[in-house]
Amino acid sequence: MDITVAIDVMGGDHGSHVTVPAALKFLQTNPDINLILVGLPDVINAELRTRKAEVGPRLRVHAASEVVTMDESPALALKNKKDSSMRVAANLVKSGEAHACVSAGNTGALMAISRFVLKTLPGIERPAIAKMLPNVTGGTTCVLDLGANVDCTPEQLVQFGIMGAMLFAAVRQKERPSVGLLNIGSEEIKGNEVVKQASDLLRNAGLRFHGNVEGNDIYKGTVDVVVCDGFIGNIALKTSEGLASMIATLLREEFKRNWLTRLAALLAYPVLRRFRERVDSRRYNGASLLGLRGIVVKSHGGADELAFQYAIEQAVSEVKNRVLQRIEHGLSLRTPAAASGES
Repeated sequence: MDITVAIDVMGGDHGSHVTVPAALKFLQTNPDINLILVGLPDVINAELRTRKAEVGPRLRVHAASEVVTMDESPALALKNKKDSSMRVAANLVKSGEAHACVSAGNTGALMAISRFVLKTLPGIERPAIAKMLPNVTGGTTCVLDLGANVDCTPEQLVQFGIMGAMLFAAVRQKERPSVGLLNIGSEEIKGNEVVKQASDLLRNAGLRFHGNVEGNDIYKGTVDVVVCDGFIGNIALKTSEGLASMIATLLREEFKRNWLTRLAALLAYPVLRRFRERVDSRRYNGASLLGLRGIVVKSHGGADELAFQYAIEQAVSEVKNRVLQRIEHGLSLRTPAAASGES
């Protein structure tokens, strides 16, 4: 099956300087994939000329006359920029010309536009942002929501659990992944009323529900999927990114302290290189906007070429493994009583 992905070329901190070369490199290593570069034609064509690349059967340009900036209000982007590269890419998914779209642009605007254009799947009240994070077992943990929904109802948290489980089962080839609910303690009595009610609902949602998990369980790999509201999830993600950045900075400073530490760095280089590969955030780039009637992947705004290629790979994987169909199937298994919270 040939898969077509629409790329919002103009999105992100670096725009076409990263997205176009990343797309070209992805095409070289994925002969069964087609890409549509969406954005200002003059900008895209200039990037293609610089890299001596041409459009063809597997690569084409689709014009968009507007760009959503990184600091733009989602509401204004949705209302005033109907021909933005972000919206045109989403429209290509809606029309069926593309199987998925990828953007490194404004997260709020991407969610608002995607929800307006594609709508939500039956049984989903709100879409969620899900991301795979590395853990100490050598695998990954799927965490959602990471910022789309600040306040959530117990039922919405259950929907996140189902979507996360179906995503993990599809892209990690593991049926019935374990699901945990992020809380301030593993005991059932811990947490606010929303979390306690969500825990009761999750036990009857047809999932392999582990129970409550704490923040450190995300990186322990205690469960495959961790569910939380977007407020907590975004703080957990940004704290993790900040910690990783701090560790990297401190290591560099210590190894550069004097000639002896520089020698130690040289001896430790093979270990450090392997460590960097295991925790390299670029290899986990690409957050899924789950719950929509189409596949949309959000790349980190500051992604480089390698990171953006991984975001495209995430979109392709979701198409190949029929994530949308799996989510619909998972939602269909819930009984009316379970969905309403009745015992």
